[in-house]
Amino acid sequence: MLKKKYRFHSRGGVKYVYQHGKTVRKAAMSLVFCDNTRGFTRVAVVVSKKVVKTAVGRNRIRRRVYEAIRNNFDLVPKKRDYVFVVYRKEVGTMPYNGLVKLLGELVAESKV
Repeated sequence: MLKKKYRFHSRGGVKYVYQHGKTVRKAAMSLVFCDNTRGFTRVAVVVSKKVVKTAVGRNRIRRRVYEAIRNNFDLVPKKRDYVFVVYRKEVGTMPYNGLVKLLGELVAESKV
């Protein structure tokens, strides 16, 4: 799991990113991002009840995405807030390499 320092602690921060950030979309997931003044990166993963009805399923997807981010955290640009929004339940069952590739594509498009 990603360290607590690098995760959002309130809905207010996520709401701010939604209102002031830019969005990059792929088929299964989107990324909303904006710059911050904290000096370090913060990440949130949002999985709606429309994607998976059970909390167990949503938490599984969230844990997998956080773990993929943690293992590749050095590739993420610093001093930004990121909110990964999952649209498809297949994210929970896709191979780990595919998940890392999807996250890498989203982050690469956010650098432009």
